[in-house]
Amino acid sequence: MDWTLSDDLDEFLAVAGGFLRDDPVRNTVALTVTENLREHGPGVYEDVLFGWWSPGGAVEGAVVRTAGYPPLLSAMPERAARQLADALAERDPAAGGASGSLAATEAFAEAWTRRTGAAPRVTMRQRLYRLGGLEAPDPPPEGTARAAGRDDRALMLEWSAAFSRDAGDHGAVNPAVLDGRLAAGRIALWEAGGRPVAMAGWSPVVAGMSRISAVYTPDGHRRRGYGAAVTAEASRAAMDAGATDVVLFTDLANPTSNAVYQRIGYRPVEDRVMLVFG
Repeated sequence: MDWTLSDDLDEFLAVAGGFLRDDPVRNTVALTVTENLREHGPGVYEDVLFGWWSPGGAVEGAVVRTAGYPPLLSAMPERAARQLADALAERDPAAGGASGSLAATEAFAEAWTRRTGAAPRVTMRQRLYRLGGLEAPDPPPEGTARAAGRDDRALMLEWSAAFSRDAGDHGAVNPAVLDGRLAAGRIALWEAGGRPVAMAGWSPVVAGMSRISAVYTPDGHRRRGYGAAVTAEASRAAMDAGATDVVLFTDLANPTSNAVYQRIGYRPVEDRVMLVFG
């Protein structure tokens, strides 16, 4: 078995950190999770598990898992994905699912089903985008942007929970991560008529990469351009913070968001899949 599994962040980054940083766009989630652990401490996520595949000494694949979410697979050879299914089944027979690049996730699922008998079901197909040249909405919608602050915390918790429900994300809102974003000024709000009408956050810059997430507009304010405007503002802020690669994910079942992000300059990188077993 060429997989090493560990719950030690420092060990994981010492061995696999270079592998992740070599492709920060595709490894955006793993880099963000590990950076949040470094920034907020080990209590920010529960039941953390890391793994790396290094059959010849060099790392060629990695996996990250936190409580409430399926194992996240990096790009890796299909042989590595199949071996990972065996390694995780021995450690945790109730892994629950998998997500990541199509080839790796599908190879993992095939091996998991063969070993456990649990069939996979697709819960979401995603597309990873990278910002090319930012193209702010022209003309912009009514209103202006500002950074969210501590006084906005209750609203941000409410909107973050609503975003998770809309996205089919069953993980609870992480208050520590939200508080970190508020303290660092990494949540943009769009205001119209004197009140917030949309939000978008961005992750800390790691290896030159930052990811836009939690783009949310409440029902009563949709289809007015606020989401595009606040996403453009968050993207600009991430670049001002030093990001050379600004990325985001979309649900491929939502053609509206995919079209909106492309209009402001995002370009497709790759498609991904999220699976559950059982």
